[in-house]
Amino acid sequence: MKFLKTLAPVAALIALPSLGLAQDDAPAPGVNAATDTVFIFNSLLFLIGGFLVFWMAAGFSMLEAGLVRSKNVTMQLMKNVALFSFAAIFYYLIGYNLMYPLGTWGIEGILSGVWGPAVLEAVGVTADAADDYSYASTGSDFFFQLMFCATTASIVSGTLAERIKLWPFMMFIVVLTAIIYPLQASWKWGGGFLDEAGFLDFAGSTVVHSVGGWAALAGALLLGPRIGKYKDGRVTPFPGSNLALATLGTFILWLGWFGFNGASQLAMGTVGDVADISRIFANTNAAAAGGAVAAMILTQLLYKKPDLTMVLNGALAGLVSITAEPLTPTLGAATLIGAIGGILVVFAVPFLDKIKIDDVVGAIPVHLVGGIWGTLAVVFTNGDATLGAQLYGIVVVGIFTFVVSFVLWFILKMVVGIRVSEEDEINGLDMAELGMEAYPEFSKG
Repeated sequence: MKFLKTLAPVAALIALPSLGLAQDDAPAPGVNAATDTVFIFNSLLFLIGGFLVFWMAAGFSMLEAGLVRSKNVTMQLMKNVALFSFAAIFYYLIGYNLMYPLGTWGIEGILSGVWGPAVLEAVGVTADAADDYSYASTGSDFFFQLMFCATTASIVSGTLAERIKLWPFMMFIVVLTAIIYPLQASWKWGGGFLDEAGFLDFAGSTVVHSVGGWAALAGALLLGPRIGKYKDGRVTPFPGSNLALATLGTFILWLGWFGFNGASQLAMGTVGDVADISRIFANTNAAAAGGAVAAMILTQLLYKKPDLTMVLNGALAGLVSITAEPLTPTLGAATLIGAIGGILVVFAVPFLDKIKIDDVVGAIPVHLVGGIWGTLAVVFTNGDATLGAQLYGIVVVGIFTFVVSFVLWFILKMVVGIRVSEEDEINGLDMAELGMEAYPEFSKG
């Protein structure tokens, strides 16, 4: 043993020249990274970002459960669990390959030539057999992108609450997650014609949020308002059942947004990438805070009292607004972008009521109006953005999503019907559609 201990320092001295040579060939610290490291950390980023965005499904559920009346809470919870599950299946079957043609276009820049289910890498895959060794594992990429698809579907749910039938809604979600969302997303994130035109949307103010908003708007127009919402030229408020749940939902969404925006950096293998991710986190948080404070101050000025629901939606609008470009702004600019998003919500909510569009949770002001503003705001912080390209992307995605969604909602309305009966709406969708209540002890007296 002593002999071995004596030999150890000698062996180390002998090895020093070879260690120096090995270090010379290694990646430079803080500049680049070994490919294994890039693959591992990028995949980890997608997985962590993915489960944070998954948690947003709980946020949407709680937000909607809190903002609808108690007789419709179970229905909203059912819709949110179901839409996420349907999205997972149909994005796997069609959407993923439709969204990422990887150069295999049926119609160049417009339509993928790959129609079929997603395929993961083999169990125990080695570096030489990985689909993209310089990027990340296919499973992590699929998982992360699926969460964005499901988020788009969640946006539609709240707007149409309290009067839509369950199964026609799920039929729409199948088409939305399998075709509508992936197709337009391929035009930007799949290397399609919008990307070629210079349209910039970092994490989806347009590609995700405005798409959900346009789909919700089309449905709301055909579905009509809730019974008694607009009567004798007045707007009748329908207070939500549980503002505590709505607040919890907002904080969950706020948390999930760090994964939504942060992991959209799509790289965590170098010092620069990690620094950028931290910058995205800070800017995302600043925008949410700006939106909440702006909505709070504005409702105090307009209505003499701050409105909690407006503050919650103000925070969410701030988050949506910064999503198109969360990297390049300063903290001050991010706060201002979010604040303008919060202000727009405060004005958009009563405007929709004025034109008799009934949006139960304020999803259209938050996701559509906030998404449009956030996409335009990119030109103020990113020198590569042009107003023309940003407007082009907004208009193309908006027209496509609204028209296709409107046609689909119209077909469903004509064929199966999309609205419950007047009696069922008055009694509540929980019992009419599901035969169960969220708060049975209260209804029994």
